[in-house]
Amino acid sequence: MNNPTLILALDYGVKKMGMALGNSLTQDARPFDILAMDNGQPADWDNLLGIIEHWGIHEVLVGLPLNMDGTDSMISKRAHKFARRLSHRLAERHQAVSVFVYDERLSSVEARQIAWENGWIDDERDPIDDISACLLIDGYFRSPQHAIYIKNHKDSPKDD
Repeated sequence: MNNPTLILALDYGVKKMGMALGNSLTQDARPFDILAMDNGQPADWDNLLGIIEHWGIHEVLVGLPLNMDGTDSMISKRAHKFARRLSHRLAERHQAVSVFVYDERLSSVEARQIAWENGWIDDERDPIDDISACLLIDGYFRSPQHAIYIKNHKDSPKDD
């Protein structure tokens, strides 16, 4: 049996990013926070990296919002770029954390429906990004083989 791992799922967005914590032993996830983003990058990188360090996160899942036919969208390309930057920054800090991207098609639609049915939101405009991040972890637990590992290259990425 593998050791239990803590997973941080990030529902990537240009203005905000939902966060959820998952535990591989209990196979569950819980909403954690919604992080402010500045045009697709964390408004405070040190805060995000500090959360990963403080909670002892082993794996980070970045939601990849693909088109319905599975092709890249403009936002999925930005999410992938963000995942590469995150992997690079973690390596610079010598934090041994694996970063993955994971297909998140329809997670926001499903999250809004779940939140509405459970009374977690009162208005259709209430944020559900952290709930979407929980669904990302649930999908990962069901089908981990669909996660795509982000390799960290020792030399600095050209897009940083």
